[in-house]
Amino acid sequence: MWIASGILAFGIAFGLSRWLANSARAFRLLDHPNARSLHQRPIPRTGGLAVLGGLLAGGFLIGVDLPAVRASLAILLLGLVPLALVSFLDDRQGIAARWRLLVHVGAAGSLAATGFVPDALELPGLPVILPDGIALLLALLFVVWMINLYNFMDGMDGFAGGMTAIGFAALGWLGRTDPGFAAFCLTVAAASAGFLVGNFPPARIFLGDTGSTALGFLAAACGLWGARAGLFPFWVALLVFSPFIVDATVTLLRRLLAGERIWEAHRSHYYQRLVLLGWGHRRTVLAEYALMLACAGSALLAVRLPSAGQVVLAGIWVGIYGLFLVGVEWLERRRATVSAP
Repeated sequence: MWIASGILAFGIAFGLSRWLANSARAFRLLDHPNARSLHQRPIPRTGGLAVLGGLLAGGFLIGVDLPAVRASLAILLLGLVPLALVSFLDDRQGIAARWRLLVHVGAAGSLAATGFVPDALELPGLPVILPDGIALLLALLFVVWMINLYNFMDGMDGFAGGMTAIGFAALGWLGRTDPGFAAFCLTVAAASAGFLVGNFPPARIFLGDTGSTALGFLAAACGLWGARAGLFPFWVALLVFSPFIVDATVTLLRRLLAGERIWEAHRSHYYQRLVLLGWGHRRTVLAEYALMLACAGSALLAVRLPSAGQVVLAGIWVGIYGLFLVGVEWLERRRATVSAP
């Protein structure tokens, strides 16, 4: 089943991406470069429609073949549809941030109200039982943050598409004992791969808010779904998507401490800083792909390790990310020193 749904999702997303990449047909939705952009010419930002088209077609096929997963798919649609609609309107004409946030919270609430809430905070080797109220609050915050961080991180050719293809493929493999969950995750990965053909640098089409917020929502939802179903520990899902989570979270905290307006667009994410250091889109995104694959491989290893091994693995990744963040800072200081007269 997952093969058929994946092929269908890939084919539709690929075909729609090629069609929508024609600016004359892209509903006049173009991403024009500005002082904070990394691209140099207007690019259609309708790729999210292609991904959603492939995903809906593949998801329908899964629902027809696997009745047991229909309820979970319906729950995802309950939050996904209004989120995609308001994001499309934002792409087209702009929506006030407070209304977007309200829809984000509503989408998160739809998951929480239907059981997508962990009953324990599964840390490496240490499950922590949570009171219902705390678990609900953490689930809401997690979903809203994933929606927004995916949007923040969708600023480089091939980046969000690659994270989705690799991340959801890893979740699908981790949850392979549940055919419905695995098929859905692999369908999301396939739809993203179809879009990625046109988004790999130099990109001919962007996801837009329609695609990035939808994929962030699904990343959060599938992480909660798999953890709640006992398919994998929750922290393993965080490890899979940690290239996005770490960059976005550290950047947000840095901007907060600097007193910056965090809701304004910027170019201070670590991946953006690498591009501005002269790495370019292709080299940077390939390095990020290597990081994503290493995280996915570590997640697959983590579920086979005893508690002590999980703690060691988590500690290794804390060290790796620490070195990465410090390394970017060092490269910037080195460049400034060399450029100084």
